[in-house]
Amino acid sequence: QVQLVESGGGLVQPGGSLRLSCAASGFTFSSYYMSWVRQAPGKGPEWVSAINTGGGSTRYADSVKGRFTISRDNAKNIMYLQMNNLKPEDTALYYCGRAREEGLRNALIEYDYWGQGTQVADSS
Repeated sequence: QVQLVESGGGLVQPGGSLRLSCAASGFTFSSYYMSWVRQAPGKGPEWVSAINTGGGSTRYADSVKGRFTISRDNAKNIMYLQMNNLKPEDTALYYCGRAREEGLRNALIEYDYWGQGTQVADSS
């Protein structure tokens, strides 16, 4: 069955960096667009970034543009989110999701599977 497992979260000081990973199994990873979404405490989910099947096209929310980089390794069935210059407002549970159809979509309804999430928190 489809499985998405996030890892790499942790405590980080403002200005610090983290790299999140999303390990995929149970489907042909290289055939699907993917995204990262986050949910901060007490808030609704926020789409963060999307990537196409080959990794050559990406899209970012304005709140992370210039600080976060999405990428994927189709040989390893893993997607990444490199997060630099982290801010307190980046504290959230980060999820990866599989898109239903092609397209760098930011609507959560466009995704059919999600992982359990990995927590990123401000250590200050």
